[in-house]
Amino acid sequence: MASTSTQQSNKPILAPSPFSVPSDLPKLPEVAGTDPTRCVLDSFRIAIAKVVADALEPLTVEQVYQGVDYGKKGEDFTVALPRFKLPGKIDELAKKVIAKFQPDEWIESVTHDRAFLHFRCRTNTLTRLVLDQIHALTYDTASKQPEYGANYLGEGKRVIIEYSSPNIAKSFHVGHLRSTIIGAFLANLYKACGWEVLSLNYLGDWGTQFGLIAVGFEKYGSQEALEKDAIQHLFEIYVKVNAEAEKDPSIRDEAAAWFKRMEDGDEEALKNWRVWRQLSVRKYAEEYDRLNVHFDAYTGESEVPQESMDKALKQLQELNLIEEDNGALRVNLEKYKLGKAVVRKRDGTSIYLTRDIGGAVERYNKYKFDKMIYVISAQQDMHVAQFFKVLELMGFDWAKNLEHVNYGLVQGMSTRKGTVVFLDQIIREAASVMHEQMRKNEDKYNAIEDPEYVAQEIGITGIKIQDMAAKRINNYTFNWDRMLSFEGDTGPYLQYAHVRLSSIERKNPELLPLPAPSQLKTDLLVEPQAREIAFLLGTYPDVVKTALKTHEPSGIVTFGFRLSHAISSAWETVIVKGEQDKEKAKARMALYLAARDVLGAALRLLSIRPLERM
Repeated sequence: MASTSTQQSNKPILAPSPFSVPSDLPKLPEVAGTDPTRCVLDSFRIAIAKVVADALEPLTVEQVYQGVDYGKKGEDFTVALPRFKLPGKIDELAKKVIAKFQPDEWIESVTHDRAFLHFRCRTNTLTRLVLDQIHALTYDTASKQPEYGANYLGEGKRVIIEYSSPNIAKSFHVGHLRSTIIGAFLANLYKACGWEVLSLNYLGDWGTQFGLIAVGFEKYGSQEALEKDAIQHLFEIYVKVNAEAEKDPSIRDEAAAWFKRMEDGDEEALKNWRVWRQLSVRKYAEEYDRLNVHFDAYTGESEVPQESMDKALKQLQELNLIEEDNGALRVNLEKYKLGKAVVRKRDGTSIYLTRDIGGAVERYNKYKFDKMIYVISAQQDMHVAQFFKVLELMGFDWAKNLEHVNYGLVQGMSTRKGTVVFLDQIIREAASVMHEQMRKNEDKYNAIEDPEYVAQEIGITGIKIQDMAAKRINNYTFNWDRMLSFEGDTGPYLQYAHVRLSSIERKNPELLPLPAPSQLKTDLLVEPQAREIAFLLGTYPDVVKTALKTHEPSGIVTFGFRLSHAISSAWETVIVKGEQDKEKAKARMALYLAARDVLGAALRLLSIRPLERM
């Protein structure tokens, strides 16, 4: 909660990758923008590009590499020949590639299908390298190694991510849930890709509602209730005094006068507000901890100095960007199809936009960020577009590095009885339902150290996965039954897959410790189900890379489901317990443990705590 101006703790230690491509494999050319030490599949794509470029001059390996795409079901990689616009018939070009192709340790076969060439990776090389790389790069708390899937695309850069931003004195409402979990995902994602990340919670901690609460607190306030749960108590006061103000308008006048005293810096008027803010932040920090979300700084509207807002207005006037309308000041953005943005109301008070402008300037001066992301709902698209445009017109170079990550609404989110919704109630109810489910299997239940904690984590996983499973811009309807189901694509299903994989070591202690992946007999992993798992694990760094471009958690969720389905399909055929051939059992166990580590990395990226038992 302290200021973060000198903070270095979130800067990843960008050690060289501890994995390197084995020297016994055919040497490959280097291709800019690839990193086989962090993404094994880059090597296979380069090998494919070399095959095509060698057969179809004057194509270069770099040109072909751009056209090596993942194949449809049953194919590893596909190259669409028409994209290269070469002279001659496609069939003739394909024949040239096939005639020149020699299977090696990278690529075992190529087939021609209309305009496409399909390539299949050498299974043993694929499995061996994937396991070796995951083993080298998987997160280890002792050595602080990066997680597998980290790309270090932003090495040394700093990003500020502003998200959640609830209003002080109002309980954490489900309306803030999406901003919170999407923002936490982005913070984790950027850290995994080598950025220094500053997570900011910009609280709604200023405004006339605090004048109203101050008036109400004098009537209904209780110090004891405040200490016990500040947010709940202040919210109750706000509801009461608001209802009273509906009948008696003088209460609003009294509230406005009180807030004016706060704005003027009257210490007596600010004293209680400071206590409320501090207690509310403490309560929020507990809520966030439960959600596995952590902020580097709690800032707020109150911290934007009046001087910054006045300076911004003055600058806009000097640039002739301001027009007056009955005392209100506006920036005309109609030629950008952004309407007219009010920067000061008729009564002379500032509004959100002015505060946001002042706040952004303050932040840049303080943090010198390379990028700043605002996680704000799509309902605010116009406001954010106006805000960014005004900063750009003011001539700030860094305005081009501002990004708005928007999202749709959650509909129908309430407790099962349909009552209004604070997140706390939803989590309690989800945990309670999960607890009941867990009790049905007495043996497993008794083996769990802290069943209430586990039930809560499964419930939170269900809430988060339902939220992040579809594209973030989509609205979605909250569905209790789907969220809490262990069947189909749900949060509990992902946790179950991770728990299942975690049980392998407990159930097969005689196979431990496993040899290093390079010493395993990976050539014994011949089942199609085992190969599918290995290939999927190899794709994970690409999934992370795509998520960084799109800011979509749904891609990570989809990967988690695909991996969990592949594990489920393999469970009955690629067995460990009961396998007579110990070398085969060890190789299979290593594959499942790699899958556990990667699924765990994906869940942690989504701010979910992976469970070992449930």
